[in-house]
Amino acid sequence: MNISSVVVRCKPEDLNEVLQSLEDSGMCDVYFYDESGKIVVVIEAEDVKEEVFKMKAIQSLPKVLSAELIFSYSDEWSEAKEYLDKNADRVPKILNDDKVKAEDIKYQGRVPKWV
Repeated sequence: MNISSVVVRCKPEDLNEVLQSLEDSGMCDVYFYDESGKIVVVIEAEDVKEEVFKMKAIQSLPKVLSAELIFSYSDEWSEAKEYLDKNADRVPKILNDDKVKAEDIKYQGRVPKWV
C-alpha cells in the first residue's frame, strides 16, 4: 500500500471546477485547499506504478496547472527490508566493518552474484 500527498495548483478562478474534477476522479481525497488555487490531495495505491498513474492522471485534468508529489509512504519497503535481513549473511564482512574506510574497499566482481 502506498500513500502519497500531492499539491495541485490551479488558477483561483478555476478552483471550484478543479475541486469537483478531483472529487469526481475517484483517484484521490481532497484534504485542504485555499482560495489561491493550492489543493492538497492524498492518493492511495497498491504500488508505485498505480501511484504514478494516478498522479499523472491528476496532472492531466483540465485546468490543473501542476500536481507535485510532496510525500510518499510505501510499505513495499518492509518487503525489501525482509529480503535484505534474510540475505544479510551473504554481504561480505568488509562492507559491515565500521573500521574500514570506503575508499579502501576494492570492487572486484559483480554485485548480482551476492544478491
